[in-house]
Amino acid sequence: MLFLESIKSKTLVIISMLMLISALSLAGDMVGKAAPDFTLSDLDGKPITLSQYKGKVVLLNFWASWCGPCRMEIPDFIRMYKKCNKDGLEIIGIALSSGTPSQIKNFVQMNGINYTILTGGKAELMDVIEKYGGIRGVPTTFLIDREGIIRYKWVGARSEEVFMEKINEYLKK
Repeated sequence: MLFLESIKSKTLVIISMLMLISALSLAGDMVGKAAPDFTLSDLDGKPITLSQYKGKVVLLNFWASWCGPCRMEIPDFIRMYKKCNKDGLEIIGIALSSGTPSQIKNFVQMNGINYTILTGGKAELMDVIEKYGGIRGVPTTFLIDREGIIRYKWVGARSEEVFMEKINEYLKK
């Protein structure tokens, strides 16, 4: 019996490791490649495509309103957008499992979010998640250069300083 438990435990560890390796390899495959285009709706229902932002440096953030680390990033994104939008920075937040567009809009207003927030139906959001290698946790953020190439991917919350160090490289180009 103890022997079987040990095998089950080792099997779970191996499966977990393989899943992690698979996830990391998918994530790494996105960097250096063209950012997949998509269409989602803004909070007024207007369709927005990523390709509309070609020529801009885009910080694409997958987040959720219930996510503590996501909420911690919001004040930094507000400051970054205020400071750098005139230089070509666009920040796009894709709200995942955060309620109806009306509920998300209330959250945006209560938190003074000044950058673009997009959402969609479950199928639309799943399509975008799939295109970006599968988002396995929020926040997940991509930096896309002016030519539409993904330059960085961060999983988990980061500080304004970490984001700006990389963003500044591409705003200057």
